[in-house]
Amino acid sequence: MRILRSANTPFFMLHLLGSQMRAEMAAGHELFVAAGQGDGADELGRLLGGRLIEIHVPRDIEPWADLKALWAIYRLMRRLRPDIAHSTTPKSGLLFAIAAFLAFVPIRLHTFTGQPWVEMRGLRRFITRACDRLIVMLNTQNYCDSPSQQRLLESEGIAAPGRVRVVGAGSLSGVDVVKFAQPSAEKRQAARASLGLSAGARAIAFVGRITEEKGVIELLDAFDLLKKDMSDLHLFLIGPFDSRAELPPEQLQRARQTRDVHAVGYTPTPEKILAGVDVLALPSYREGFGNVVIEAAVMGIPTIGTCINGLIDAVADGETGMLVPVRDAAALAVALKTLLTDDALRQRMGVAARERAERLFAADRISALVLVEYEQLAKRKKLPPGGRNQGGSA
Repeated sequence: MRILRSANTPFFMLHLLGSQMRAEMAAGHELFVAAGQGDGADELGRLLGGRLIEIHVPRDIEPWADLKALWAIYRLMRRLRPDIAHSTTPKSGLLFAIAAFLAFVPIRLHTFTGQPWVEMRGLRRFITRACDRLIVMLNTQNYCDSPSQQRLLESEGIAAPGRVRVVGAGSLSGVDVVKFAQPSAEKRQAARASLGLSAGARAIAFVGRITEEKGVIELLDAFDLLKKDMSDLHLFLIGPFDSRAELPPEQLQRARQTRDVHAVGYTPTPEKILAGVDVLALPSYREGFGNVVIEAAVMGIPTIGTCINGLIDAVADGETGMLVPVRDAAALAVALKTLLTDDALRQRMGVAARERAERLFAADRISALVLVEYEQLAKRKKLPPGGRNQGGSA
């Protein structure tokens, strides 16, 4: 079958859906991806063999730019004639749902990965919620990446029961258990040396977009609190600075200039840094699931996260990590200090995290379940074996 997938950025597709895209191509499907410019575009293009199409989708409401993007997506779908159009990320999901419906794409899918309107108020919240309802209505099937998110969408009236499903136990695409394998003692020591960490140093990692809604400000505040008693503590911020949701200037300066805070930017190999740290911190305000949690988990690293939809599924509180209230830097600091100073507890949680992630969230397992979904939907739509484009070209 010919599959067209989309997201706002190449970074999102590459970092969160890389394993799933490889599995789809390995299964013989012809895969195209539409995404905007940004980090990871060159690598994503190589992975796809040149089948990356650049389409800029504004994150904010920009009527003229949105119409141009919608027209470009519609023309792309008419040209490619995909059997499946599968979108992720909110704005891309809305435009792809409309375009795929108008272009008569037989199988139209969207995966919700967290609802922006959770943190909104007033008219903006109303409009964004209405857009999510429209996505659900226009698509053949909708998915979300955690059971708690499914409950939220149903309880808020965004989707009727059965219109949104979770694949397996959750997560967007699972975790590559080979790429994120737990490092040997020698590899961990080498990783720590490359990061400039002394034998007694402790290190926290954050992986994701460097934005306010990811809890970066609270993380910096908690780091300042911890530094008073832990002088040899380091924080690694792994991910791109988001120009569309940039931190306030003073917070941006803190992230870039605070001593022992290392803003390393985007990297296609975050596991090389994670191999040398002790704890993952993800104090986000909203998440669909939090895939970085299970990536760290497979490496034997527990997570301190916030008690929100998505993370309550990714982190087994008290077993594979700890959950704290949203926007509470003091509670975050206490939880981080507990794990950073209690080696036995940290190691016990790391073992439990790895076992749970390998059992429930291995990428091979999730990818296989997604491929089954595709095949079942194709049978329901009575598509010919191999899709409508057998022997055709784009």
